[in-house]
Amino acid sequence: MDFLRVFITAPVSIIVLFLMSKLIGNKQMSNLSLFDYINGITIGSIAAEMATGDFSDFWDCFIAIIVYSLTVILLSFLSQKSIMLRRFFTGKAIVIYDRGKFYKKNFSVAKIDMNEFLTILRNKGYFCLDDVETVFLEQNGDMSILPKETKRPVTPDDLKIRVHQTRPETVIIMDGKILEDNLKNTGNNSDWLKKQLNLQHKHFDKIYFAVCDGDNNLKIYDNVNEKNKNDVFE
Repeated sequence: MDFLRVFITAPVSIIVLFLMSKLIGNKQMSNLSLFDYINGITIGSIAAEMATGDFSDFWDCFIAIIVYSLTVILLSFLSQKSIMLRRFFTGKAIVIYDRGKFYKKNFSVAKIDMNEFLTILRNKGYFCLDDVETVFLEQNGDMSILPKETKRPVTPDDLKIRVHQTRPETVIIMDGKILEDNLKNTGNNSDWLKKQLNLQHKHFDKIYFAVCDGDNNLKIYDNVNEKNKNDVFE
């Protein structure tokens, strides 16, 4: 094997694979449909062939991965526009269990047996079928469970309690560096940041991480340059 060739083609194949994956869209493994799974395997195989095959085949693999990725992007676009194509490529949710009845044919479609079904319920915290109203098998193979009204968690609406809606925290300082764009997006500036640091008696060089919450409060996390040798679990 020509190691110099592999040294050149392997990084190129990784870059191409990364760029094509970003164009196609990234999902968590648990959210992949069968169509997404097949696409990932195929594009990965082409990228591996690009890295390890003959140098004369490099451009063939390069063109193949580009064409295949563009085809996937086109099919994804068409699936967004057509319900029929979307159902064909990604599938649809099916009912496995509903109101005390099992749908045996859907069990066959899902390729699961009763033991697997009960195991999944237990993993999701349901040890008694009497607590379950409906179970759906989603397109990605995961199961969604609708509990009975009397078994679901109590919400503030149930208790007639008014709660304050929290907002995502915005990172202002990361690794000791100020993220200027994030600071601006919170409606604040460097003067506000300096004022907050003074109010909390913090020195910038000791701050490792800081966020701004939905109430415009700055939360600071210090950086300690020492090891903590205490084992709190022993």
